[in-house]
Amino acid sequence: MAASGSKSGALLRVLLFCALAAAATTLLPLATRPCTHSLPRSILAATGLDSYLLSCAGDSGASQGDGAADRTGRAARPIVTNQLCAKGKLPPDALPPLHCCPPASTSEPVNFTFPDPTEPLRKRRPAHAGGGAEEHMAKYARAVALMKALPSSDPRSFYQQANVHCAYCTGAHRQAGRPDLGVQVHFSWLFYPFHRAYLYFFERIAAKLLWDPGFALPFWVWDVPEGMRIPEVFVDVASPLQDPIREKSHAPPKVADLDFVRGAEKNLTDEQQTLLNLRLMYKQMVSNAALPSLFLGQPYRAGDPERPGAGSVELAPHNTMHVWTGEKSRPHAENMGVYYSAGRDPIFYPHHANVDRLWECWRGIIDGGGRRGRHAEFADPDWLDSSFLLYDEESRLVRVTVRNVLDAEKLRYAYDDAGVGLPWLGARPPVTPGVNPKDGWLVSVRFPVSLDAAVTAEVRRPWPPTSARRRRSMQEQQQQAQAAAEEVLVVEGIEADAGDFVRFDVFVNAREYEKVPLGGREMAGTFVTLKHPGEEGMVVRTSMRVALSELLEDLRAEGDDSVTVTLVPVRGKVRIGGLRIVYMEV
Repeated sequence: MAASGSKSGALLRVLLFCALAAAATTLLPLATRPCTHSLPRSILAATGLDSYLLSCAGDSGASQGDGAADRTGRAARPIVTNQLCAKGKLPPDALPPLHCCPPASTSEPVNFTFPDPTEPLRKRRPAHAGGGAEEHMAKYARAVALMKALPSSDPRSFYQQANVHCAYCTGAHRQAGRPDLGVQVHFSWLFYPFHRAYLYFFERIAAKLLWDPGFALPFWVWDVPEGMRIPEVFVDVASPLQDPIREKSHAPPKVADLDFVRGAEKNLTDEQQTLLNLRLMYKQMVSNAALPSLFLGQPYRAGDPERPGAGSVELAPHNTMHVWTGEKSRPHAENMGVYYSAGRDPIFYPHHANVDRLWECWRGIIDGGGRRGRHAEFADPDWLDSSFLLYDEESRLVRVTVRNVLDAEKLRYAYDDAGVGLPWLGARPPVTPGVNPKDGWLVSVRFPVSLDAAVTAEVRRPWPPTSARRRRSMQEQQQQAQAAAEEVLVVEGIEADAGDFVRFDVFVNAREYEKVPLGGREMAGTFVTLKHPGEEGMVVRTSMRVALSELLEDLRAEGDDSVTVTLVPVRGKVRIGGLRIVYMEV
């Protein structure tokens, strides 16, 4: 019996040693090199490491698929659009056409080639009055008329070009190797490059039909005061640019509301609305855009769930301006206010040209504290090698990758916006005093939670703890402030009603958020999604990220151990999975 007990004890010691060795080989690399972890989030949460994990470049948290390995050893998983196109998800009351796949190509797609560098540089000009805008808009109107005159079977026709957006936004286009999965170009890092490629070919088709190699699209510069109205030509009933399915009460001289909520007109003076717009632009282009993933959107790889997370400008003012322009009496705010029909309104293309211009602006912006130089983009090959299929001006089906569209000069176009400026760079919102009293207890919030009413929670900040922050010298603190890492609030596990317009606002350190004026500093971010008709009864699963570094400086809360976060429902049904704060580098 003694011998048996001795053997059992020895076996237990061996098993314990093996367990400790396994734990060490698993957790020690995680602690020293967190960006290389491959543990499931459930295990990370159980160890307590999840809340403090750095969000690392190229880590989407999704399972890996087959394919060639990149230089990190991770299997390459770019989104590659297949020629296979199925019927998209449209609502039963959708306005025709109900099938938005492109005409089938009689040949295999050709790979994209850059235009001849000796081609004239196309100068995209603002659509509002002045500086030769009338002549420029007349050319655009003529181009749209010529495209509308083409047979609907012609991939260059306005009918088919409008359907491009429908096909890429309703799950009609399929992923290569995954015919069960669609390609979704919203709420991820594909948003900007897809729309740039789309506009590139649209513009070249227009130039070809006009016999004008220098033709360039106008851009609707709604981010500056002089451009915050719908340009007059778009409401001229005799113009091919007029769309009868557009909100008539928002025709000029109405000032656009970049912070628009469907069904809730603000009724501000023009001056008040303009100031609110400029403050929103500052937040979305500066405060909330310090990193590529915050501005461009979250990684989205082959096989991943759709809509991992949108960039700042996509949420607002991109989404909000779509809804503001769409006809509010329509159930889905057609045309501009819903993905499947947005491309049918000729104002869609100048709207997105301005979004594309903001991408160019973002690259050169230094943040409000003057701490960073030009913004860089992702170096992740899964982003660079993701590709789309689009028809060119010769009716050839072209495969174009993200890396093909990163340099506007190589694409032979530029923005003639020298007289436009960036007035929102000087519109940093002021802090609202007395909205975050420290006395009183907060009701404990247990996530996930349905956002039927405002929810306020204390969210602890990552390491280092307060004592360590206080011990650092001023020089060390300045060095950290200049580092690339950004402190970010992650609103995760968002489940939004796909059958409705959904919006909620995020306030930081504003327990009495009702006292914060429109555009106030404490209103840190806005989640906005358009309807996804055809998906009624389903949910849009995504996430949201709000940059905190500059905000906490303004609120004088850099040394606090936690921040108060209040989520305020504005429209639609939404459920929140949780809140956490992380440091991000990309």
